[in-house]
Amino acid sequence: MIPQLFVEKIDLGDGRSITIETGRLAKQADGSVVVRMGDTMILATAVSARTSNPGVDFLPLTVDYREKFAAAGRFPGGFFKREARPSDSEVLTMRLVDRVLRPLFPDDYHAETQVMIQLMSHDGEVMPDALAGLAASAALAVSDIPFYNLISEVRVARIDGKLVINPSREELEKSDIDMMIGASMDSVAMVEGEMKEISEAEMIEAIKFAHEAIKVQIQAQYRLQEAFGKKEIRTYEGEKENEEIYKKVKAAAYDKIYAIAKVGSAKHERSAAFAEVKEEVKALFTEEELAADGDLVGKYFYKTNKEAVRNVVLELGIRLDGRKTTDIRPIWCETDYLPRVHGSALFTRGETQALATVTLGTSREANQIDSPSEQGEEKFYLHYNFPPFSTGEAKPLRGTSRREVGHGNLAQRALKNMIPVDCPYTIRIVSEVLESNGSSSMATVCAGTMALMDAGVQMVKPVSGIAMGLITDGEKFAVLSDILGDEDHLGDMDFKVTGTADGITACQMDIKIDGLRYDIMEQALSQARDGRLHILGKLTETIAAPRADVKAHSPKIITRTIPGNFIGALIGPGGKVIQELQKATGTTIVINEVDEQGVIEILGTDPAGIEAVLAKIQSITFKPQMGEAYEVKVIKMLDFGAVVEYTAAPGNEVLLHVSELAWERTENVADVVKMGDVFQVKYLGVDPKTKKEKVSKKALVPRPPREEKKE
Repeated sequence: MIPQLFVEKIDLGDGRSITIETGRLAKQADGSVVVRMGDTMILATAVSARTSNPGVDFLPLTVDYREKFAAAGRFPGGFFKREARPSDSEVLTMRLVDRVLRPLFPDDYHAETQVMIQLMSHDGEVMPDALAGLAASAALAVSDIPFYNLISEVRVARIDGKLVINPSREELEKSDIDMMIGASMDSVAMVEGEMKEISEAEMIEAIKFAHEAIKVQIQAQYRLQEAFGKKEIRTYEGEKENEEIYKKVKAAAYDKIYAIAKVGSAKHERSAAFAEVKEEVKALFTEEELAADGDLVGKYFYKTNKEAVRNVVLELGIRLDGRKTTDIRPIWCETDYLPRVHGSALFTRGETQALATVTLGTSREANQIDSPSEQGEEKFYLHYNFPPFSTGEAKPLRGTSRREVGHGNLAQRALKNMIPVDCPYTIRIVSEVLESNGSSSMATVCAGTMALMDAGVQMVKPVSGIAMGLITDGEKFAVLSDILGDEDHLGDMDFKVTGTADGITACQMDIKIDGLRYDIMEQALSQARDGRLHILGKLTETIAAPRADVKAHSPKIITRTIPGNFIGALIGPGGKVIQELQKATGTTIVINEVDEQGVIEILGTDPAGIEAVLAKIQSITFKPQMGEAYEVKVIKMLDFGAVVEYTAAPGNEVLLHVSELAWERTENVADVVKMGDVFQVKYLGVDPKTKKEKVSKKALVPRPPREEKKE
């Protein structure tokens, strides 16, 4: 017997709709829903432990998103034919949902919580990542898990000047905006995406348009919640509190922290000063008191520290390192730092430093994308590494983190549309973060831009990036340019914006408070533009334009197109011809068949090797034309003629028959031509009798007059 189902429909206003269903699947979860759009179906479940783990002072939230290959009627790749570790696209979707949900749980809720989202059926016309946030929020809506506010997420695109919600992948290809927006009924909480040099006003317009669509989706969740029967929110044991300890800590620490914060200092100096104050505060308590309530002392010291630092900014307009709110930290840059890589650049801004390298390759090095919802390849991609020494820490290495995947993706999106469409190379950028104190992802964008230009990649325009922050008490606010790591932790917003001199290319925004006003967002974008242009000026002072060509030790790539019927001849039996050619010339040769044509990429550092490959291709594809004259060289002598080779196509041979050597009868071939002789012949086409190609030497000289017979 099928249980009672509860379904709500969301009309997108253009003939498409989304449905949310609960009551059929995964009923032992605290909350579960199925979200459907077209034939794409997503199952989302939410489960939270009834008790918190002792000593945990944060929300251990896990958001997991997985795409099942069966959803698209496909088998997983690999030997075991089983879904394994999440792909980068799955990780990025997890981050999109996590960043919106996490701030909306109660601050004192510390129970282990899992939100699991699975793509169960995939429709090629529907991109599933745009539905993940809606599904996660709806699962929480029908549960008893404490959750402040329902949310949703949508993708917004602009096609031919018209804004569209949740476009298909095919439609997205025609768009100049690709943004994911997450929001509650009242305020925007998350923005991430890429754009093709749009203005700040156009970005705000797209966010507002998306927010209106999100409100409709949240209303549907409330209707579902009401129909299903809104559960009473579970009781839970919150954090222990002690007002007396808080007052004692604040009285002892606030003024000292305030004094340190308003002076302006470097990261390690400031950290040492704060640590000294903390030790002084701890000294006010007995060992017994610290054993019982040491965690509260630490918690209240952090709370006091946060309040004092924020107030210095709001009251004095002074930041932790002494800057004003609009100031950018000192910047220095260097290109060509690494002598043997194809391109490199070092970007240092304050206490943040990124070293970017560029590697050039053929289409064989393209990054392959193979997931249930997307198949294809990337000829430009960026990898970001964040080692623990960059923050002066020693930590276990656990492989690539979700944060590294997310930051790398943001930097990649910032730069990708500035790579020329006709660039023949596959390009890989690797950013090594060597120091970090505020926005290493934006440092990666800046270092990546310079490394590309250093490598000789003819970028359309250089790109820079900046991270903006916000501190507000509800009435007063301060927008901070080029935020420090501490300002990120203590502030209310992290807003990263990248772009050229003419417009925005990518953004990522996370809001930690409810009710961010659009006028504050507009000011942040305007201030960010000023900062971006300042940083861009520093980059172009270091390297004003891309190098005219790749470096001497970098591979040069030449592309040629040949008729498809010649591909086999170039490859040879079992690949023998192409393998020997690569070995002899020191090149890499890649052949792709496109529209019945062979697209050949020749990659090498030695121009002579590349020329040898081009000569071989010309030889293989050489087709003489009827009646035309060609220069040939004798390479073999026979009794009945000479084998000649077209000098314009070495290796392309044809028989010059003895009868075509001269108008006079030739008894001995060597009387007319010898080994190594070079001369012209006329191409006579294919002999209808022998079915072989025929050339003539005598056809290019006048026929002597015939002698009259004597009586």
